[in-house]
Amino acid sequence: MTRDDVTEPGVSVVRGMKAAYALAWQACPGMLLLQLVTAVIGGMAPVATAWLTKIALDEITAPAPRAGALVWMAAGIGVLGIAMAAASAITNYAQGRARRAIGLHSQDRLFDAVNRMSGLARLEEPRFHDRLRLAQQSAEHAPDQLVQMGLSTLQGTLGIAGFLGTLVAINPVMTGVALAAAAPAMIAHLTLGRRRAGLMWRTSPGMRRKIFYQMLLTDLQAAKEVRLFGLGSFLHGRMLTELRAANSAEDRLERGVVRVQVFLAVLGALLSAAGLLWAVHAAATRTISVGDVSVFIASLAGLQSGLSVLVQGIAMGHQSALVFHHYLTVVGVRDDLAAPSQPRELAPLAGSIELRDVWFRYGEDSPWVLRGLNLTIPYGTSLAVVGLNGAGKSTLVKLLCRFYDPQRGSVLWDGVDIRDVPVAQLRQRIGAVFQDYMDYDLTAAENIGLGDLEAIDDPDRILAAADRAGVHETVERLPNGYQTLLSRVFHAGEEEDDEEGARTSGVHLSGGQWQRLALARGLMRQGRDLMILDEPSSGLDAVAEAAVHDRLRELRAGSTSVLVSHRLSAVRRADRIVVVQDGQILESGDHASLTASPDSVYARLFRTQAEGYQEDPASSAGNVVGPLPGESGAVPTSVAGG
Repeated sequence: MTRDDVTEPGVSVVRGMKAAYALAWQACPGMLLLQLVTAVIGGMAPVATAWLTKIALDEITAPAPRAGALVWMAAGIGVLGIAMAAASAITNYAQGRARRAIGLHSQDRLFDAVNRMSGLARLEEPRFHDRLRLAQQSAEHAPDQLVQMGLSTLQGTLGIAGFLGTLVAINPVMTGVALAAAAPAMIAHLTLGRRRAGLMWRTSPGMRRKIFYQMLLTDLQAAKEVRLFGLGSFLHGRMLTELRAANSAEDRLERGVVRVQVFLAVLGALLSAAGLLWAVHAAATRTISVGDVSVFIASLAGLQSGLSVLVQGIAMGHQSALVFHHYLTVVGVRDDLAAPSQPRELAPLAGSIELRDVWFRYGEDSPWVLRGLNLTIPYGTSLAVVGLNGAGKSTLVKLLCRFYDPQRGSVLWDGVDIRDVPVAQLRQRIGAVFQDYMDYDLTAAENIGLGDLEAIDDPDRILAAADRAGVHETVERLPNGYQTLLSRVFHAGEEEDDEEGARTSGVHLSGGQWQRLALARGLMRQGRDLMILDEPSSGLDAVAEAAVHDRLRELRAGSTSVLVSHRLSAVRRADRIVVVQDGQILESGDHASLTASPDSVYARLFRTQAEGYQEDPASSAGNVVGPLPGESGAVPTSVAGG
């Protein structure tokens, strides 16, 4: 689909309205029925009022007017006026209730669909993000707009039918002229609606970039580089460039809208003038009565107004349907991980996890990241994975968590292909700490408790996880301990304008403290079948890193674990170490066996790291500096990642 093609085959206003009315019926059936009743009243009452006015005027101009009949007609006009006023007020109330309910229900469905995407593939597609952004926008407004379009169409059709019948009875020729004038208006509004929807789709990437630049200008994490490197004006200029491009496109479209609106206004005015001149001439020649003049003018105005509202409603509905298409596409999207046709139960790990002849790449045009990789992780053992950047270490972790499925080969859990197991069941058996961990703008307790939602309100579990991660004392020293909000975005009590809460919140941790908190979150899943540690100490200082890995070795003892780390000092005690290179297992063994061969890749990496802490032979004698106080020894630096 190109940027200009905003619809798929079969997309129509009818399809969009059908989906919108289904949402409305599910969200607020009572308000929908109430609006239906008021729409009928709003469509028929003006026609009835025009006819009562005609009859009243004819009675007044009759040779012997009947007072009783005039009273009843005046009373009828008054009742109709009250009915229309009450219907208008009730409609506004029902529309507000319906809009909020439909918006809530549609957004619920949208994000439920996003959560159903078990893998990461779609979230890495820029085009899907464009569609998702438009889906979020349309979820707020498009369903209600389509519902209102349908109701206004019903109301307008009832009014048009009544006025049309009246005009046909008085002057069929003027009726045909009025209907003919509606045709160009219909074509013009439908064209403009399609252009607006197409503009939103074409400018979506630019608007995403604008939001990206805005986030960089206001994000705390980016602020250091933005200010040090003087990037503010550059990013500001980029943001304005994207905004100006979008504004320019909208301006061109709006100029076209003005031309169309002027043309339609002139056409309507000419038609009204022609109708008025005919009515005055016909009344002067006694061809029609004064009442006929009244009802003709009212019907002509009502027909023009109704047609205009109807045409604009259909055009806006068409535009809303085109944008709503993105919402329908997202809520109907299939999971990027195929669900098993005959799901199998996943027993606790007892034998091994095996990657058998696994091939994987992130796209059809992308290079292979894993190339026929074979790896077995026996139950109760610790495996360390090392290698250079891009070797495939993190991809291996993603496949173990089933964020993706391999294009070829399989991942087996005690001989069971994990594709045959419900993905949620598999992930319940895995604990993990990722290198790109999250900093949640929540309390310290919630940041930890998110690792196991079943225990998020269990302070003992949370405290134990924090203690195992070595972050308990840090959290205890926060202004409100575990209930301290860790955020620079929100503050406690902001809904109640709590000034004291604002002063004692907004705490932001250092990178190392956040990493320990993420480690505690991963350790909330203590006792799971598989623990994955992807660079769990990359942001820690040497002393903290050594302490964390000592603790992790204790926690991993007797359990199955996979540790990915640049720091070879952290992996040397693993039961088994594998070196990944070019998507394959290049070397395998424990630390002693791998370093016994001086030409092995692992041995060379280890020597490279260790040499960074050895004395420089060229240094001057007498200038040898020993370990700093409290240092127990050197911790190798990082040489590779990925």
